[in-house]
Amino acid sequence: MSTMDSKWRDFIRRHRGVAVLFATAVVLAFVGAVYVFWWFAGNAVSSGLVPSTLGLWTIGNLIAFVVYGTLWELVLIGVPIAIGAGIGWRWWKSLPHEEREGYHFRGSGRSTGGGGVGFLIFLVFCLKVYLDGKWNTPLANFSLAYVADSLVVILAWGAVIAGIFAAVALIWWLRRAPS
Repeated sequence: MSTMDSKWRDFIRRHRGVAVLFATAVVLAFVGAVYVFWWFAGNAVSSGLVPSTLGLWTIGNLIAFVVYGTLWELVLIGVPIAIGAGIGWRWWKSLPHEEREGYHFRGSGRSTGGGGVGFLIFLVFCLKVYLDGKWNTPLANFSLAYVADSLVVILAWGAVIAGIFAAVALIWWLRRAPS
């Protein structure tokens, strides 16, 4: 066990009440987020936001469901979490500097994120569906050929755009390089 682990263990022992409160808040936030999603999904059909059968959903329904669901989560869960984080930060800052000095919140320094490429491809796919006039077409009516062709077109657009930026960067670099 590292010295940092033992420092944190001692810190949690000294501030047991706050540690229990923090753990309870995390569990309640998770349960609350699940409940809000469950509530929103149940009411999305009855309110007419989306059809009850997934095969009848359109890209427009999907985007509306995600946007409204995210907004409800932010309002009902995100705002209380932000308020709690502010209170927690004020508590942390109220501790003596000597006590806070030895603790670090840094992770390992490695990122395991996907870089958002899949999300970007989804957004461009939504744009292509809109431009093709299929925004209100049920997803069940999309053929595999249409989706595959769309992905090929999206990748080609991406290659052209990336190629333009690469060419501009290469020309700029060549012009700045000493002769």
